[in-house]
Amino acid sequence: MADRPTVAIVGAGFSGLLTALHLVADPEGPRARLIERSGAFGRGAAYATGNPDHLLNVRVANMSAFPDQPDHFTDWLASRGGWSAHGGFVTRGVYGDYLQDLLRKALETAGADRLLLEQDEAVDLKPTPGGWRVKLGLGRDLAVEAVVLAAGVLRPPPPAGASPELLASARYVADPWSGLLPADVGDVLLLGSGLTMADVAIGLAGPQRRVWAISRRGLTPRPHAPVTIRPPIPRPQGSPLDLLRQLRRTAGPSDWREAVDDLRPHVAAVWRGWTPVERRAFLRHLRPWWDVHRHRLSPSVARQIAVAIRARDLMVRAGEVVDLALARDGVEVAWRPRGGQVPRRLKVEAVVNCMGFAGDLAQAADPLLANLTAQGLIRPDPLRLGLDVDDRARPLSVDGGVTRGFYVVGPLTRGAVWEMTSVPDIRLQAAEAAQSILAELPRRAASAA
Repeated sequence: MADRPTVAIVGAGFSGLLTALHLVADPEGPRARLIERSGAFGRGAAYATGNPDHLLNVRVANMSAFPDQPDHFTDWLASRGGWSAHGGFVTRGVYGDYLQDLLRKALETAGADRLLLEQDEAVDLKPTPGGWRVKLGLGRDLAVEAVVLAAGVLRPPPPAGASPELLASARYVADPWSGLLPADVGDVLLLGSGLTMADVAIGLAGPQRRVWAISRRGLTPRPHAPVTIRPPIPRPQGSPLDLLRQLRRTAGPSDWREAVDDLRPHVAAVWRGWTPVERRAFLRHLRPWWDVHRHRLSPSVARQIAVAIRARDLMVRAGEVVDLALARDGVEVAWRPRGGQVPRRLKVEAVVNCMGFAGDLAQAADPLLANLTAQGLIRPDPLRLGLDVDDRARPLSVDGGVTRGFYVVGPLTRGAVWEMTSVPDIRLQAAEAAQSILAELPRRAASAA
């Protein structure tokens, strides 16, 4: 064949970038076209922060971009100066620099004709006899042979009980990474108490303002502990309750973190082995506890959060926000403590949505996903954690079939594997998706190279 096929990758954060790097690493592989509406190729929202207090939640030793090169990131750090580690954790900005360096090297090695960067938004996809047509927000159409959805996480929907006036005002921040809060803002309400809350709180909490964090259970992420080497364990068996009992037995007198980490290689297999009823039971009863024990804070960030809580600069509460109304000089908040009946009142100057990522397609404010749903090319997974996919991360259509040349990588596949939000999970999925694409697409003839 005279030319290479083209793969459009929608989203150029970690998921999309790694998929593209694997594709262009094959000399006879396809052309990769990275489409990113923000223009921040390679960093994504997670690694674009410049705040020195925003650290990775995974130690550097497990942050290589490539599953077959476990020392890649630590070797990269060793070759550079100007960075420091906090107990084995570096800033997210440093990791963003690492991803940018990978992108630069790929552009230099593969050439401008192999890795193309499109600063635009993909708003629609349509299958064609030879592949796909990608419609961009600025009006252009791209003809490609395959498409990878690497959209990252979906923003959570607006909180229930929030007035339209508040949602339209500058006192409500839908994107916690936007940096839209003024420096002189007074007391702030953070909706949620997970990892996103921690990142926002350490930049806000202090003597000049009080930060409130309200979530259903009021649980905060636990800190990491020193690493210990343990032999691998066999795959756990049984229901979610059986798993909980096994975790408690395994932890015994040792640290619970070790018992949780032992499960990491088995999470996807355990999830697939559960019935839909068991998965729902896990999400309803155990998910909050799993999240705070599995997705942990670096020790230095955990210390900052603990200090803020002791000083009452950060007030974490278990309950439900029932009403958010815009007032003349702030936001009137009504919230009901967990187990209580009588709402309490709170006055703040701003509200930040820190409820983490969403997965329900019905609530996704994304034109591309809406158009794909309308065409029947995608459907939500049964638990509405993201897209319904097969065991090769190919989206299932409304009738349960797959469309040739259509893949998804990243958090939108959580319904099939549960854990798909951190680098160790996504890097493996990106490599596997790239191998599937390389096997499916025709290869460029050597004579055409």
